[in-house]
Amino acid sequence: MFETLSEKLQGVFRSLRGHGTLSEEQVVAALREIRLALLEADVHFKVVSGLLERVKARATGQDVLKSLTPAQAVIRVLRDEMVATLGSGASRLQLSSKIPAVVLMTGLQGSGKTTSSAKLALWLQKAGHHPLLVSTDVYRPAAREQLKSFATKAGQKVHHPDALQEPRAILESALQEARAVGHDVLIVDTAGRLHIDDELMSELEQLKKLGEPSEILFVADAMTGQDAVKSALEFHNRIGITGIVLSKLDGDARGGAALSAAAVTGKPIKFAGIGERAEEFEAFQPDRMVSRILGMGDVLSLIEKVETTVDREQAEELVKKLRRNEFTLEDFRDQLRQVRKMGPLDQVLSMLPGVGSLKGVDTEAGEREMRRSLAIIDSMTARERRDPSVLNGSRRKRIAKGSGTGVDDVNRLLKQFVQARKLMKSFGGSGGMMQKLAARMAPAGRIH
Repeated sequence: MFETLSEKLQGVFRSLRGHGTLSEEQVVAALREIRLALLEADVHFKVVSGLLERVKARATGQDVLKSLTPAQAVIRVLRDEMVATLGSGASRLQLSSKIPAVVLMTGLQGSGKTTSSAKLALWLQKAGHHPLLVSTDVYRPAAREQLKSFATKAGQKVHHPDALQEPRAILESALQEARAVGHDVLIVDTAGRLHIDDELMSELEQLKKLGEPSEILFVADAMTGQDAVKSALEFHNRIGITGIVLSKLDGDARGGAALSAAAVTGKPIKFAGIGERAEEFEAFQPDRMVSRILGMGDVLSLIEKVETTVDREQAEELVKKLRRNEFTLEDFRDQLRQVRKMGPLDQVLSMLPGVGSLKGVDTEAGEREMRRSLAIIDSMTARERRDPSVLNGSRRKRIAKGSGTGVDDVNRLLKQFVQARKLMKSFGGSGGMMQKLAARMAPAGRIH
């Protein structure tokens, strides 16, 4: 996400770091480059102007220019002001104490409301809630079936009364089921339009009156450019949104317009969809997002991903196996699967300071290599996975044919396995890294 913006900003930073001292003219020139980078990323021009005025006032001060590391000081000022523009901290979902607390999902057609609704339900479930989903979109063909299909794959319950075809009646029916069954949150996937009109807003106003929602979230498509800002403002003026969900941040979109929506409406970004899978949805934390954009990494989010992906009991068992020298290809496969569960490789790398911005890192090749390795291991028998020493030439040919790879690929995987076993044993055998990871995964340490 924000690859182009990140690359251009880091280019400016490299230029600044090339100077031992900075003059006010050099800082102003750098800010001009930053302005162009932000505008090209579709950040709203008023947001850019306000942001850089504040940065200039601080960055051209004597405390910055005369500091031992003036370039770092300028970058820190930019980071602080970008975080302030997006909101100083993570904005929590505000759910009322009444049962159910209602969350209205709003936005234009195609913005990602339906997938974001199902993702939010899964996120709430992981946080200890018991959500129910319902779609009041009776206009778009198969819209309600789409929510049911996506939510079912995510393991979420959907209220789907086939006989009802009127939005208010559908919402009333969903409220009744939520109260009867004990769902504490009702997520309402509302209808959208290709453009804003009075009919759409009147319907949303009626649903708002009936449901008395705790939250009205506007789903902003990061790929729609400045229309996302205009639409967010109009929705806010008509029905009063309480927060923003950024969708499709994993695409090639410049994304700046969606980020601008928070500054223009004055409402916080609460969630971000960072991939197609139901799990690729996270609470938006401005400081972490800005750090990723500026190439500073996001180690805290990476730790949280590890904590929610790695199974504590498996980690403890792995330590024991390493000590007994019993690490097998089955364990190696489990480790690869856990890495893949953390999300696309480029997203994981973007959380490491400096690594995500390295040019020439072919993350797609890394993804392909992991898929190929899993296919090879899956093509082995249980005995072969437990004891690779039995893999003679004919067995390797059979495995290569079964996995759609070559014998060279099989040989390379086996070599990687041997190297991984040696490396992990050196970390874990004496109570090192793997043992610390297992301890870190204790229930009290989990982040929900």
